[in-house]
Amino acid sequence: MKHVYSCTGHVLKIPNITASQGAYLFDDKGKRYMDLESGVWCISMGHTNERINKTITKQMGSLMHAGFCYSSSILEESAKSILEITNFINGKCLFLCSGSEAIEISRQISKHVSGKKISMTLHDSYLGAYTSVTDRDRGWHIFNWEKCNTCVKNDVCDPFCEVLQEIPEEISDFIFEPGSSSGFVRFPPKGLIQNIVSIVRDNGGKIIANEVTTGVGRTGKWFGYQHYDIEPDLVATGKGIGNGYPVSVVLINKSTISELGIKPFKYSQSHQNDPLGAAVVQEVIQEIESTGLIQKAEHKGSIFLSQLESLVDKKIVLDVRGRGMMFAIDLSNKDVADEIYNDLIHHGYIVGNRGTTFRIDPPLILTKAEFNEFIDVFKTVLLSIKNPA
Repeated sequence: MKHVYSCTGHVLKIPNITASQGAYLFDDKGKRYMDLESGVWCISMGHTNERINKTITKQMGSLMHAGFCYSSSILEESAKSILEITNFINGKCLFLCSGSEAIEISRQISKHVSGKKISMTLHDSYLGAYTSVTDRDRGWHIFNWEKCNTCVKNDVCDPFCEVLQEIPEEISDFIFEPGSSSGFVRFPPKGLIQNIVSIVRDNGGKIIANEVTTGVGRTGKWFGYQHYDIEPDLVATGKGIGNGYPVSVVLINKSTISELGIKPFKYSQSHQNDPLGAAVVQEVIQEIESTGLIQKAEHKGSIFLSQLESLVDKKIVLDVRGRGMMFAIDLSNKDVADEIYNDLIHHGYIVGNRGTTFRIDPPLILTKAEFNEFIDVFKTVLLSIKNPA
């Protein structure tokens, strides 16, 4: 067996990918794979997008990197574009390299301006790879919202509910991941989130929308928080905003910027506000707007969800959830899930395997015909498991 020098910590399923195009990857033997994971949710507009690649090449020929004490026209234009789609009028933004970093700096800003020390998030949220967010034994209030799902007041959440009254006054920031739920795609009740936002904000805390996986059209809107009719103070986005290029953005609203004017906060990182990353973000936004991908994601997503729901048999496929172009499929057990996952790869289809749940986040450009093809193969695989030869 050929020695693999790169370290991933994961079992390699396709050892040598050599090319990509649109919704597909190709290996060294020419086999084609439909990438229904979008390169771990990053390739929002398809692999080797011609328009974005041209922008990268052009920007590389003029200015890739400067430093955190300098600006440029592309940096300002890109910042203006992304602030406009969040309606953060007179706000500011910071370009970084990863979603994890965007969330971390958002927490630091919130703690700095609020003077409070406790972060709050939902029990099933994923906030990045840093130990500051993975180690939740200290400095965190974890809200388990699953008990709210059975509440008879679910549609009209009672702000005086005893569960909500347990939220400490010393919350510096509520970090809301609107629907990804650590990759399992679950959607907290709208009324509950609105009440949490009101409580935290009334106590002087900040609201951070974690849009690393749910932003950039993934849920059928520019950002997942827009399904909840809330206005965050900060938005952390990444993955799809770079269409594969490693860039993330923290967006900060006007009132928080005013607070930072009184209480200055400095952050220094080598690749902070890189012109190349900013150029990519600008092009991604323009590409989405010019092609109407947000509206298309909402429309196609409802069709795709219905097709996935048709697979539910309560024996192998237990449940399906989705919003826009973000889906989860719950399977009966891990062994069955692994068998289906490997069979799909054999047939040329890549999905995210999370034990007993498949995560499906196709590029927003995926067509109905392409998804139909996947559904047909999925049905064939399921039939072979139900009726083994």
